[in-house]
Amino acid sequence: MNIPTPPLPNDLYSVSQVKKLEQLACKRQGINSFQLMKNAGAAALKLTKKAWPKACEILILCGSGNNGGDGYIIAGLAKREGLDVRVLQLCRSNDLKGDAKLAYDFACSHDVSMQAFTNLSEIGKKVGFDTIIIDALLGTGICRTVSGHYRRAIEGINSAGCPVLALDVPSGLNADTGKPTSQAVAADITITFIGMKQGLLTGEGLDYCGRIFFEKLDLPDSIFESNLSPAPSAQRIDINLTKSHLSPRKKSSHKKHHGHAVVIGGDHGFGGAVILAAEAALRSGSGLVSLITRSEHRSAALSKRPELMIFGTEDEDADLESVLARATAIAVGPGLGRSDWSKKLLQLVLTLNKASSIPIVVDADALNLLSEELDVERMARCNNWILTPHVGEAARLLGCSIEEVQNDRFAALRKLTTEWGGACLLKGSGSLTCNIGVSHSMCLCSEGNAGMASAGMGDVLSGIIVSLLGQGFSLFDALNCGVCIHGKAGDLAKEFGGERGLLASDLFPHLRELVNPCLK
Repeated sequence: MNIPTPPLPNDLYSVSQVKKLEQLACKRQGINSFQLMKNAGAAALKLTKKAWPKACEILILCGSGNNGGDGYIIAGLAKREGLDVRVLQLCRSNDLKGDAKLAYDFACSHDVSMQAFTNLSEIGKKVGFDTIIIDALLGTGICRTVSGHYRRAIEGINSAGCPVLALDVPSGLNADTGKPTSQAVAADITITFIGMKQGLLTGEGLDYCGRIFFEKLDLPDSIFESNLSPAPSAQRIDINLTKSHLSPRKKSSHKKHHGHAVVIGGDHGFGGAVILAAEAALRSGSGLVSLITRSEHRSAALSKRPELMIFGTEDEDADLESVLARATAIAVGPGLGRSDWSKKLLQLVLTLNKASSIPIVVDADALNLLSEELDVERMARCNNWILTPHVGEAARLLGCSIEEVQNDRFAALRKLTTEWGGACLLKGSGSLTCNIGVSHSMCLCSEGNAGMASAGMGDVLSGIIVSLLGQGFSLFDALNCGVCIHGKAGDLAKEFGGERGLLASDLFPHLRELVNPCLK
């Protein structure tokens, strides 16, 4: 399966929004809904043949709705082309309605072999060495637990050991949230139609979709751009976003033109986190970076990165307030811990943030302290900070379980931003960002890989974001560009040796390249 994956669209939609787009196409443009189904089937068959050119047989499992109709169309088209195709039906032919019934009749007119699905073993008996399975069971029509024949069919698909193409959405996956309802098809390829569904690109959605291909089905742009069209629920962002923000520097510039980032953290035993964040800030273009940490970490920090200015909290002449007052942006949290020392530093930063316009990035244990300290929490909410929690930290900030956050990452992030203010990030597979009140305020970053699930990666991200913030980026621009640069750096690092063993410091050689796109 050596075929390139074309870029996905930037506009992301909920399932209900995609249905509205389809309705607009049919009612306002006079497009026949059955013709759309035929276009979808033709696109899916074309992709199947391109992805698996040596396949000898296609086995299609068809459900009762329009997703099953897509499957019947593929079956008829494949048979017409002389391919060996068979259909397992999970709905009686007499119960099919509308376009799905028309599609069934189309398949029948081409003498497609069909039989009812009755048990799990049927799938295993009907697959060979070169069989491709097409999932046309449920699509976007599932919003409850999968049970009965449908559950057994999904189990059969997943245990067959054959390549799988899912139509529109892997059956059993919630296309709005990326959460499987109970049992979901694990596809090798998903081809999705009309609008890019937001849930396919975040959380567990990426585990089930495999490689994702998008088909607009030749709908005119007016369907997506009219006054009646639903606004996208989110925007997909990638490294291309940064090109418009990272312009060449003036030849007359000096270090004070490029921001003074201050990074705070590194309690006893956690010096590595704050050093990683500080170096990331330097590598991302900060003119100056100061590090406020335990004095015991000075030697390690200077030996690693002598360009840093180190201020030890145990130094007799430490004047931390004056250091913070000179900052253009502050990051607090990497390796901060939860000791009294940690709380005092966080309180110092929050007090300064309330009294000045200096923006801050709050990460790691600083987030945990916000969720634990009621007095700090009451003081803390503001609109001049960036919060960067992973799922566990987000759950603590919201006072809910990790499972509740993961059940709907979009809703969780909206609530987090509403309750805590500023710009917020929800890390993880398909990281999400949000800034309430901004047009297209929800964004989803499609950069990054599973190798980045390792120690220190979040610290590097905080360093990138505070650097951009200190260089004059707005909260949301700094967050979005930072997430994209971080993810892309991880992808470039992956190319040199794979995902396992990928270290946070492996990103550093790529940061300089990515914050200078104008040099390419």
